[in-house]
Amino acid sequence: MFQANLLKGKRILVTGGGSGLGKEIATAYLQLGADICICGRREAVLRETADELMNAHGGTVQCYGVDIRDASAVDSMIESIWQDGPLTGLVNNAAGNFVSRTEDLSPRGFDAIANIVLHGTFYVTQAIGKRWIQGGHRGSVVSILVTWVLNGGPFVVPSSMAKAGVNVMTKSLAVEWGRYGIRLNAIAPGVFPTDGMSKRLYPGRSDAGRVDGSSPMGRNGEMHELQNLATFLMADGCEWLTGQTLTIDGANSLATGGNFYHFKDWNDDDWINARESVKEINDRDRAARTV
Repeated sequence: MFQANLLKGKRILVTGGGSGLGKEIATAYLQLGADICICGRREAVLRETADELMNAHGGTVQCYGVDIRDASAVDSMIESIWQDGPLTGLVNNAAGNFVSRTEDLSPRGFDAIANIVLHGTFYVTQAIGKRWIQGGHRGSVVSILVTWVLNGGPFVVPSSMAKAGVNVMTKSLAVEWGRYGIRLNAIAPGVFPTDGMSKRLYPGRSDAGRVDGSSPMGRNGEMHELQNLATFLMADGCEWLTGQTLTIDGANSLATGGNFYHFKDWNDDDWINARESVKEINDRDRAARTV
């Protein structure tokens, strides 16, 4: 779809770039000639991903172990990246989510999502944006949202609230920073199944959300479709496009709302089993971060 070396000379940070959608987007950018930085909490996963991508595609992938919920750690990471030259782009992909009845949420559970998605995304965006402004650099930010920022998300309220905040940040900073040549856009994907997140949003289901007939096109999204949209938004050639959130879900959210309303039929045992399933996934992730 794109000419070779379309992103040559670009230097792009992808948060949460060690796995899932972030890894897929980083791969596409690397294939098109960009120098890539990826960050996340699981440094071992980041190193494994960096080696995998460079062995497969060449180029440069630098990795940074950081918890983006820590504003000072974020600023230190960006300062370190800047030592080798400014970034030209940022993909705000790092996130967390799980399904839960809202009345069952603890403050800690709510903060676990909101602190990554809302606070962390702002910390990274501000740390990079202020350096772009100070240095007179142009830049492009692409944030990964969810379709339910447009119409609400039952049983995923912390994510809905936090992602809605990032949606408004995108529009607000597109206006505030437009005079500096800084663009901000967002993508609201439908179901693009990934191992970790799909298991948190569809606990106990082996199909990870792949349900034929659940959208007008009768399928889930394919990764190259998301990669192509993320590339279009990051590349030069459409600099007047800013402040927009583009939905890519086969029109599912238009047809069905694209939400989690079906969980209304779960009983107490279903929710207990879901919590246990998500806890097992989180325990494995914590164990991986200590390796």
